[in-house]
Amino acid sequence: MNAIHTLLRQSIDYAGLFPPAGLGMSAAVDNYLRYRAGSEAWALGRFIVPAARLAEFEEAAGDGSSERPARQPWQLSALAGPDLADDVDKIAGFQARNPGAAQGMTVDTIEAKAHTVSAIQETMPRIPDGLQVYFELPVEPDPTDLLATVARVGGRAKVRTGGVTPEAFPSTASLARFIHACARAKVPFKATAGLHHALRAEYRLTYEEDSGSGVMFGFLNLFLATALVRNGIGEGDTRDILEESSPAAFRADDGAISWRDHRLDRQALGRSRESMVSFGSCSFTEPIAELQSLHWLEPKVRQA
Repeated sequence: MNAIHTLLRQSIDYAGLFPPAGLGMSAAVDNYLRYRAGSEAWALGRFIVPAARLAEFEEAAGDGSSERPARQPWQLSALAGPDLADDVDKIAGFQARNPGAAQGMTVDTIEAKAHTVSAIQETMPRIPDGLQVYFELPVEPDPTDLLATVARVGGRAKVRTGGVTPEAFPSTASLARFIHACARAKVPFKATAGLHHALRAEYRLTYEEDSGSGVMFGFLNLFLATALVRNGIGEGDTRDILEESSPAAFRADDGAISWRDHRLDRQALGRSRESMVSFGSCSFTEPIAELQSLHWLEPKVRQA
């Protein structure tokens, strides 16, 4: 295992159902099965599905076709909508029909939005035992109080790092503050949206021909920033690494990854995953291809 594997193992939660990809359920399921069987499966995390669509997922994942083996193991993260009680019922029904050990499909994570301390406090008791809860929190204003509450109830945090419009992206200062606040509160977090690319730069916002463009955060910037925060860098340096766009500023080998004068060995990289767990992406192949183009991964079997 090299350093990039340590940093990114099981880090890409596949969200092909969501924009800008916006795939149908069958296409997303087929993609996930193919990625899981491919040479870069080490980087693949959970399949992200709205709780309201679990029955649709169940039908697509277990259709019994010769090209899609039924009931292969799945780890799912269910997104809660406005009706939490109904979503919890749908998750419970899915779990009852698909006992994890027997059927190989289980929801072990739920993600819910919470913009206030009271929303976190009211949501947590309604979540069944055995589900890890991620609370999607705003980054403005300062989320310190929200994160303190998440820590008290035993949850985790989720931050939205972009979208399909420039306005959906938080400021670098806000994201840096969020990372430091999570570190102080000892709250693990995941990120979602706008992280298809390895390094920060200006990219197309969607896959449409007439798509506009905007400056996006890089998933490598974000993972390494989180690792360096654990090693004691301040918010100024955190903002700098989040905004770093030069590949020459980074170095990677089997034993370590470096940014400028900061070096993280595999032990430090492994510890950092206790802080940043994963990121949701509607593409799995795009992040992998970018790592290969940077020569941080060797190209293997061509990804479909």
